[in-house]
Amino acid sequence: MSETSPRLFVVSPHFDDAVFSCGALLATHPDAVVCTVFAAAPEPDMQTEWDRKAGFASAHESVNARTLEDNRALELLDAVPVRMPFRDSQYLDSPSISKLAAALEETIYRSTANTLVMPLGLHHADHALVYDACCEILPRLSHLTWFAYEDAIHRRQPGVVEARLEDLAQRGILATPAHPSVDHRIDAERQAFLKREAVYAYESQLRAFGPHGYEDVFRAEHYWQLSVSRAAGRRSTHAR
Repeated sequence: MSETSPRLFVVSPHFDDAVFSCGALLATHPDAVVCTVFAAAPEPDMQTEWDRKAGFASAHESVNARTLEDNRALELLDAVPVRMPFRDSQYLDSPSISKLAAALEETIYRSTANTLVMPLGLHHADHALVYDACCEILPRLSHLTWFAYEDAIHRRQPGVVEARLEDLAQRGILATPAHPSVDHRIDAERQAFLKREAVYAYESQLRAFGPHGYEDVFRAEHYWQLSVSRAAGRRSTHAR
């Protein structure tokens, strides 16, 4: 990878979200980090409705299989998996925003990334929690380049993208439509092929969504560059 290319760090609430939402982008950035937040199995074991739809008899079986699916998908995209020890909301053990933010900030700090890509946090409670944590971190790591991505599948809900952009503005975070830089040696056709192959690696999740429930992942990816507004920066300075 060229020394001038940005090292991407993509925050993925669940195992599949980064590929579903940013797979084409990841295809142009070998060695990007994909950090899955909710990657741990519950204790004790259980079975949820979603895991049952995905074909699993238990949560432990689900997390083990989904980790292997994620490994295959990220290998196709030459991405580096990083997994955090949190459990998603279906396992009834969600972290607080502050606990998640502290752990995520430390993980980012230890990486060599200079470009962060976070979810807009649309519709799903886990996605919203990751969004809130990222918004808490952003002002402290504003020397990095930040982007937000539309959460594939969840972006279909009417008005959710607009509501999130309004929320960013209220937080003093400027969101400008923009696309992270890409390696133009990998053309759009190749990007689409690699993303499609990576998406299909998540067999269990596609089974749960149903044959027409995941078509949205193949729509165009949308991004916003994020920055802390001057007014928000002044408020933060005065607060100290």
